[in-house]
Amino acid sequence: MKNFSVVILAAGAGTRMRSSLPKVMHNLSGKPLIKWIIDSVSSLKPDNIVVVLGYGADKVEEYLSEINVKNLKIVYQKEQLGSAHAVMQTEKVLKNYSGNILVLSSDVPLINARTLSTLIKNNDKTTSSLTVLAAEVANPFGYGRIVKKDGFLERIVEEKDANISEKRINLINSGIYCFDKNLWKALSKVKPNNSKKEYYITDTVAILKSMGKSASLTVIKDENEVKGINNRLELSQAEALLKDRKVKRLFESGVSIIDADKVYISYDAKIGQDTVIYPGVFIDTNVVVGKGCVLKGSSYIIDARIDDGSIISYSYINRAIIGKNVKIGPFSHIRPGSVLKDNVKVGNFSETKKAVIAKNSKVNHLSYIGDAEVGEDVNIGAGTITCNYDGINKHKTVIGSNSFVGSNVNFIAPVKVGNNALIAAGSTVTRDVPAGKLAIARARQELKRRIIK
Repeated sequence: MKNFSVVILAAGAGTRMRSSLPKVMHNLSGKPLIKWIIDSVSSLKPDNIVVVLGYGADKVEEYLSEINVKNLKIVYQKEQLGSAHAVMQTEKVLKNYSGNILVLSSDVPLINARTLSTLIKNNDKTTSSLTVLAAEVANPFGYGRIVKKDGFLERIVEEKDANISEKRINLINSGIYCFDKNLWKALSKVKPNNSKKEYYITDTVAILKSMGKSASLTVIKDENEVKGINNRLELSQAEALLKDRKVKRLFESGVSIIDADKVYISYDAKIGQDTVIYPGVFIDTNVVVGKGCVLKGSSYIIDARIDDGSIISYSYINRAIIGKNVKIGPFSHIRPGSVLKDNVKVGNFSETKKAVIAKNSKVNHLSYIGDAEVGEDVNIGAGTITCNYDGINKHKTVIGSNSFVGSNVNFIAPVKVGNNALIAAGSTVTRDVPAGKLAIARARQELKRRIIK
């Protein structure tokens, strides 16, 4: 494929989103719309990615600086005077560039990188100055219509400028184009001769043809690839489409989903064969689930790894690593930094945070284990708390292997408990407990005569 650069149009206000946030910063399945486009084009390794910013430029620019995209450049469209005017702002960056220039909007997140590659290759193959990506749609309302003559691209007519006959055309302009270096000559001749007095990039079709250049089409079958996001309803529809695609692939790979309409599974989730997902489960971004797992109830999982055979019930898991055959819940909260190794059990209404719990250990109900290291085969009784925060700093609790912690124990960190220790129920442990010792840290019970008045 011939060298190419990319222009991403991201200057619009997106007023139909009814939001103070720039439209391109609205999330689709966990990442902003503009990131979907950047990811698609970056996979094709362009020479340059030039983003045109306008409304909310400071917020978008801040985000782009954080994601560290190679060869990314930013230009500004201070007045939103149409798509051609937006592309004109990139001339100072790309005017001397000799390769193809791919132009696309930032609100078409489902476009496939393979489709973009085909578009660029077709522009080279047909030796065209412009190739337009088009699609046949059931409802063309709102889209520019592709007008052909003798089977070739004649012109593109915007919805608001189309006559009755043109509005019946189902072949629409996706807003994605591949130009050669004649782009700049064509843009210099675009005039705002339309109802909105804007500079339309679609006018370059007729201009290039008048210059003796050819314009061609690449037509795709899946209209969903080129659906734009203009409002929150369309954003929700795109979300549903991504989820449906994901669910279908999971079914085909051997994952059982009891009721696909009542789960959410992110586009990037990796889920192993024979895992069963029950209604109410929400799997957010960056989640890996192994084989033969069971995910039940209203569980929410994000940025986590769950290994084979584990069972999660009605629980919240965030930035954690879960080993094999672990049982969590119901109603457990596994917070960032938690590492639960093989065969660990965390019972109902228990919480872990920045805790490493070694294999075969149990954290029973109503316990909090934070900033802790728990050895193998440890029993943590109900109501146990690692008191890790002194109001200024966090401190660590270490509990050795094969120890038994009775119910309602408070560990005042920093504190260490050796292997094979026994901590009596109701104790408040303030000093280290050596290996093999029994610790009782509670007031002696006294019985006194009851005085009845």
